[in-house]
Amino acid sequence: MKLVIVESPAKSKTIEKYLGKDYKVVSSVGHIRDLATTGPYGLGVDIEHDFKPNYVPMSGKKKVIAELKKLIKEADMVYLATDPDREGEAISWHLYDTLKIKDQDYLRVLFYEITKDKVLEGLSNPRKIDFNLVKSQETRRILDRIIGFRLSKLMQNKTGGKSAGRVQSVALKLVVDREREILAFHPEAYFTITANFPDKEMKSELYAYKRKDLEVKTQDEANQIVNSLSENFIVSSIEKKNKNRASKFPFTTSTLQQEASTKLGFPAKKTMSIAQKLYEGMDIGTEHTGLITYMRTDSIRLSEEFVGATFHYIEESYGKNYIGYVKKAKKNDNVQDAHEGIRPTSISRTPDVVKNYLTPDEYKLYTLIYYRTLASLMADAKTSVTTIILDNNDYNFKSTGTVITFDGYLKVYGKYEEANDTLLPDLKEKEELTTNDIKAEEHFTKPKSRYTEAKLIKELEELGIGRPSTYATIMSNIKDRGYVLVVDKKFQPTEIGFTVTDKLQEFFSNIINVKYTANMELELDEIAEGKLDNIQVLRTFYDVFDATLHEAFSKMERTKPKETGEACPLCDSPLVVRKGKYGEFVACSNYPDCTYIKKEPKEIKEIMDCPKCDGKIIEKKTHKGKVFYGCSNYPKCNVAVWDMPTGGICPKCHELMVNKNGQVKCHSCNYSEEIVN
Repeated sequence: MKLVIVESPAKSKTIEKYLGKDYKVVSSVGHIRDLATTGPYGLGVDIEHDFKPNYVPMSGKKKVIAELKKLIKEADMVYLATDPDREGEAISWHLYDTLKIKDQDYLRVLFYEITKDKVLEGLSNPRKIDFNLVKSQETRRILDRIIGFRLSKLMQNKTGGKSAGRVQSVALKLVVDREREILAFHPEAYFTITANFPDKEMKSELYAYKRKDLEVKTQDEANQIVNSLSENFIVSSIEKKNKNRASKFPFTTSTLQQEASTKLGFPAKKTMSIAQKLYEGMDIGTEHTGLITYMRTDSIRLSEEFVGATFHYIEESYGKNYIGYVKKAKKNDNVQDAHEGIRPTSISRTPDVVKNYLTPDEYKLYTLIYYRTLASLMADAKTSVTTIILDNNDYNFKSTGTVITFDGYLKVYGKYEEANDTLLPDLKEKEELTTNDIKAEEHFTKPKSRYTEAKLIKELEELGIGRPSTYATIMSNIKDRGYVLVVDKKFQPTEIGFTVTDKLQEFFSNIINVKYTANMELELDEIAEGKLDNIQVLRTFYDVFDATLHEAFSKMERTKPKETGEACPLCDSPLVVRKGKYGEFVACSNYPDCTYIKKEPKEIKEIMDCPKCDGKIIEKKTHKGKVFYGCSNYPKCNVAVWDMPTGGICPKCHELMVNKNGQVKCHSCNYSEEIVN
């Protein structure tokens, strides 16, 4: 008997259908062991002896381990078929080491997609465990354990924050820094001057004076220009250009999370959970198969076999002129390119073919992946861009129109991208237009917007911080720890988020920063390539970190609890707001000498039932005192909006309907309805 060990029960069921009776496919149900929480600081790592890890079985895994050991004794060969990435390599090693598998009795196999052909191909191309990859992943785990445990203890002791982390805290710093930029921003006025030509169904905007770009900053300037204009405009030039519009690359983990967030409203954690199911395989009537390739990847590469099949499909379905080309990305040192981008396992398996076998959310994500991949291999869209310049007393106005002359890849991906025609009238040079409808409108510059989940993931990727497989966890952590609120789909740091960031920067700015964290990722890559010694990397880090941590414990001032302005009825000491397991409460500042706790509950203004859980939407306030509306089950539920909920639920996307500027609108999508007085 040949034993194949994978991580997921769903994957084991799919693969077992492809193999003959000589094979038995079983699941380890993820990791089987992890670092212990014993020893100095509970790290499970012997710092003094080259950071030797102490691994113990994870909770509930002793039975799994015992069953696997029994099966190994009966097997002629063991195939370790965990996921094809560093973490999967580490899990294979943990299985090898824990189960005491002999070197001659195992092979490591990689399945980049769970289809019969690719599973059989993986089995026919085995190798041994790559111990450099294992060392890289183990180093990451030890770094995260040391920083996570010891910095978290410091934050709990000094600030009341719940945790800190090597990448998590840098991500939070980005959010806090952006918020401070917004708070410090001073808007500046500027004016646009627009000429409207109703009979031509055209608007033209002032952009220059005597062909030199012009900025209008004051009302006086705007009035002076408008008064200098006549009713007569001359068409001074008409320029037409043909432009190509190329499709985007196939999805990587990061771009999938970004696009699913923007287009589908999925948090990164939800996207990865659904993608995992699509990868592991499901019953689609005629077969049990994986629907997409492995979803943890930073590559946009597609196999020649898939590209050829897709070009044939495009020609058959849309015509030869829709066949595109394979796009090449610029070289990026952060890209590992271990395997293909995220794509459907078969281009002929259209979303309509599998729709009846998927949940609505699975169908949405599969459709997005399918058409993104198909579009990436289709011809460029072609557009005709027309620019009309009008002159009026040396002031120059511009109108721009775009017409799609060939839809190309937009044939399939148009619903995910803006692709509307902007038509201009048919004019001739030297033609005279007349209007007295010329208006100056005041605007104000705006600060950078807060990070959405998609934008923060993009920023982390561009800065080389973390890895695609970690982004979903980072997003969840900063939300679940109460460091940020999600308001109108944007991250807003809480008071404790500011405090934790400031305290960490006071002592750990040399470690909790973009450059150091990105450089650590490069060092982990070099360990994986066998170019760096992992023990030396850990020692160099720890010597600096440990000294700084001891200094922080002795010198960092503990954040004082906020006084309420009331006196304790027992000892007359000030009452303060403290943080407990179940949230904030008011108690005596003279604790432990006085144990008074204010019993009367805070007044809670309930608005409606939460549409996402069994909580209530209640009125809340930010640390600056601004009112917003959020779920009472926060941080388990992150529903939050600025505008007053109406009590209704959007019929299109099932999010909260709110009262915004006299209109009932969905806070998430464009659905709206007029308020009936």
